[in-house]
Amino acid sequence: MIFDYETMRLIWWALLGALLIGFAITDGFDLGVAILLPFLGKNDTERRVIINSIGATWEGNQVWFVTAGGALFAAWPLAYAVAFSGFYFALLLTLFALFMRPIGFDYRSKLPSQKWRSNWDIALFVGGFVPALIFGVAFGNLLQGVPFHFDNDMRIFYTGSFWALLNPFALAAGLLSLSMLIMHGAVFLQLKTEGDINQRSKKVVIVFAIITLAIFILTGIWSANIDGYHISSEVLANAPSNPLAKIVHKEAGFWLDNYASYPVLWAVPGLAFIASAMTIVLSKMEQPGLAFITSSLTLTSVILTAGVSMFPFLIPSSSALNSSLTVWDASSSLTTLKIMFWVTVFFLPIVVAYTTWAFRVLRGKITLEHIHQNDHSSY
Repeated sequence: MIFDYETMRLIWWALLGALLIGFAITDGFDLGVAILLPFLGKNDTERRVIINSIGATWEGNQVWFVTAGGALFAAWPLAYAVAFSGFYFALLLTLFALFMRPIGFDYRSKLPSQKWRSNWDIALFVGGFVPALIFGVAFGNLLQGVPFHFDNDMRIFYTGSFWALLNPFALAAGLLSLSMLIMHGAVFLQLKTEGDINQRSKKVVIVFAIITLAIFILTGIWSANIDGYHISSEVLANAPSNPLAKIVHKEAGFWLDNYASYPVLWAVPGLAFIASAMTIVLSKMEQPGLAFITSSLTLTSVILTAGVSMFPFLIPSSSALNSSLTVWDASSSLTTLKIMFWVTVFFLPIVVAYTTWAFRVLRGKITLEHIHQNDHSSY
């Protein structure tokens, strides 16, 4: 039956992944551009060109991030509670960094002082760098398991610390996130700019596409040798959510189980290699529009690789294995999932259509002449 509990849980797992991918593709290039701002802009005018390339769309792109958080809260409340308890200080740090973006964009050009503008450029860099790194660190910790457990009254107890999140594997995942968003941002700058900025961006695309591939290979081999998680008891896909009604084991190599069961899934990480290689080729061929598509596919395949490897786990528990949260035991009620589903069916196409229209209207390049002609309105 299409709307039974099991199917709705699978649908919402896929929708959550789609929202995360939408955020990575749209707001990801904003973050990448902000990280590159101090390095690719050699003077104030060039930096204003770079900022104006994302100035009209960055706010709308963040809708995907807010929507993903809302979907996690409504569809997977237990996962939301554990994530915001365990990653509290990391998320707080991310939010403070994101605060730099609106005030940086709004206040940077309020004064002609070079020191004033340089300080806001640093703030915008921080607003891009910190979230890009922390998002990857979060995924790295999810793959290793998070130290939490439930008591008999289903109260959550987190036993880790902020510094424990910054472990070697998680930092490697953070660098993967950082490098692929820098690549994505550089592709966007190549698409939106001309002249020196365009050529500098092309070099960054090539370098960071190679770095992304190298770190992806490293973390892939690493994740195959860390402890993965596996449900060894019967899976109750249609039962009410109860994380404690299962038995979980962990062992090195378990994150490869899904690939062993369904070899076709190897196409997911394989796409990352093809897409990143094509990004390099298309960037060199001065085809940034197509390179942006392949760069987006690279981000998509990296995120899907993590999701496919962990399925059905959402947040594994490293300290109390049976408390691990999965697709089958951490969701809201069937009624809630159905209501949210129909709301999404109605509104998501509107959001996608509007986003597509906005980027189509704003598809022109940002030039030095544009900055001079619109000096009163540019950043």
